[in-house]
Amino acid sequence: MKRSSLTLALLFATAVPMVGCSKSADTGAIRASGHIEATEIRLAAKVGGRLLEAPFEEGNPIKAGELVARLETVDAEHQLAQARAKAEAADAQLRLLLAGSRAEDLRRAEDQMAQAQAELDAARRDLDRLSGLADRGSATEKSRDDAATRKEIAERAVAAARAQLDKLVAGPRRQEIEVARAQRASAEAMVAAVEQQITDATVLAPSDGVVTTRIAEPGEILPPGTTIAVLTDLARPWLTVWIDEPSLSRVTLGQSVTVRVDGSDRDFEGTVSFVSPVAEFTPKNVQTPDERAKLVFRVKVQLANPDGIFKPGMPADAHFS
Repeated sequence: MKRSSLTLALLFATAVPMVGCSKSADTGAIRASGHIEATEIRLAAKVGGRLLEAPFEEGNPIKAGELVARLETVDAEHQLAQARAKAEAADAQLRLLLAGSRAEDLRRAEDQMAQAQAELDAARRDLDRLSGLADRGSATEKSRDDAATRKEIAERAVAAARAQLDKLVAGPRRQEIEVARAQRASAEAMVAAVEQQITDATVLAPSDGVVTTRIAEPGEILPPGTTIAVLTDLARPWLTVWIDEPSLSRVTLGQSVTVRVDGSDRDFEGTVSFVSPVAEFTPKNVQTPDERAKLVFRVKVQLANPDGIFKPGMPADAHFS
């Protein structure tokens, strides 16, 4: 009785094939099952706002550079006008400093300097005359002191007028010009930043593909980075399969592979484009529960898809000769 049970168990184990990867005993060919995959690009705008335009539907093909979505930019355009006005003011201030003092200002400063000097000369003469009179007793000490005070005030006025004239002649300081340059650069950078925000409100297709998912609709207010649609590159799909370690030595990069899909009698040609250097546990969707402890290596088979037969998620079989 025990011998019969053991025999039946061995026969059952031999009859159950491995789903993920199998090898023909007669030809030594490797057969592996997997699913079709393709590159998916989640299209989103860097800025937020109201979605104005999304001229596509799911299933529509899109060429690189075509419009995918456009967001409202009214607020950004107002900010741009304000930033440009500040940039123009900063530029005017810098040009004013670089131009230096006007001739009219110089002449006015020279006249003020001459007037202050004349008042000083008069104050000195008054002080000399009153000092002589005071020595002879013909003038009071207060009169001489008042004259001395007027002379000191006149000297300060001359010094102030001379400093103002020297400042106008020398023009603005180097540090003032550097500050003005920095302010202009800051204003120009703000203009560029707002212009970039307006540009980022328009989403263009980065490559050819097909819109497989449309998530947002016109009229919705979207936060920055919200996915608007998913663009899938159906022209260059690949088949992902899992190869066990004993069969891995017979798989090489660039190797030709025959691919078959359900519902079609055609054999499609593929090329091995990637072999994982790291072993993994067999995914649950390509093996039986009894085989879950086995380690396999992921292999990508690149496919051409001129007729659009291959679609993401489609099961397929790869035959390695």
